[in-house]
Amino acid sequence: MMGKNQHVVPHPDGGWQVKGEGNARATVRTTTQREAIDVARTISQRQGSELVIHRPNGQIRDKDSHGHDPFPPKG
Repeated sequence: MMGKNQHVVPHPDGGWQVKGEGNARATVRTTTQREAIDVARTISQRQGSELVIHRPNGQIRDKDSHGHDPFPPKG
């Protein structure tokens, strides 16, 4: 079974956070986006899930898939 996709998103109180998809609470809160990406990448590699990196405005900046994606994106 695949783990939850890990999202790197801005934290409302400053800094960045790593959240598992569908989770209300952040797994980790960091000062910099780089730190959050490193943590999220470790989790997503371990779980075989996808790492989704967001920009400060919330838009998706980048996706990094770890593991076999049974539903590759269209287009």
